[in-house]
Amino acid sequence: MFGNYLIGLREGLEASLVVCILVAYLVKTDRRDALRPVWLGIAIACGISLAFGAMLEFGTQELTFEAQELLGGTLSIISVALVTWMVFWMKRTARHLKAELHGRLDAALAMGTGALVATAFLAVGREGLETALFVWASVRASGEGSSAPLIGVLLGIATAIVLGWLFYRGALRINLAKFFTWTGAMLVVVAAGVLAYGVHDLQEARFLGGLGNRAFDVSGAVPPDSWYGTLLKGVFNFQPDPTVLQLTVWVLYLLPVLALFLAGPRTPSSPPAAPPAPPTGAAQGG
Repeated sequence: MFGNYLIGLREGLEASLVVCILVAYLVKTDRRDALRPVWLGIAIACGISLAFGAMLEFGTQELTFEAQELLGGTLSIISVALVTWMVFWMKRTARHLKAELHGRLDAALAMGTGALVATAFLAVGREGLETALFVWASVRASGEGSSAPLIGVLLGIATAIVLGWLFYRGALRINLAKFFTWTGAMLVVVAAGVLAYGVHDLQEARFLGGLGNRAFDVSGAVPPDSWYGTLLKGVFNFQPDPTVLQLTVWVLYLLPVLALFLAGPRTPSSPPAAPPAPPTGAAQGG
């Protein structure tokens, strides 16, 4: 449940910040007349995201088991790729996000109502579609048949909305760079579990082999139905009996991606300092 709460919090806060930046800029520049098309674009983006999530959940129920596993595994891998791109993109552009959105909004204001709707829709819609896909994949990985993962996501989104409102009112200030760094790192860990589960889906669909080749089996020490087994499953998508391919993919994704994400930006080496100039008016030898 914690992993899904983190997804809802992280993705929801990004969308909330985008909305806050757009609305605050229009209010500050005395363009309240443009708020309605902006809110319309945001509402359309939310509606399409919800419809996309519902299509993923209910549109696959009539498929055969193999087809469900093949589709689920493929979409899980796609969602991991999108989330990985997103956390790196946010780390790189978070400092310039406000200026970028202001520039887009200025251009849309010059073009008219339709451009405002499109700008708000695109700004929020990308986050919404990514969230719907990754949430669906994570819920499949961490709790099929349980409502806990979905509750975790909804609680995370609700928390993000409250934080976004507090940011807008100026009642809350946090270091967003550190927040997105730490939550991004935790999302990479969650994504590694989703990726491993996606590979398992493809093995069950008989698209990949090695389903019976287990890397280890600690089901006796960590029963899946125990409280700690459920906790590990919910937070890390831990599986007590992964296949060799699952474990290999998990390690090959997690270690390099996490190392690259946490690595600080490289700073160019500074040139050697010049020797100090002799003091003015120094005594001359004679």
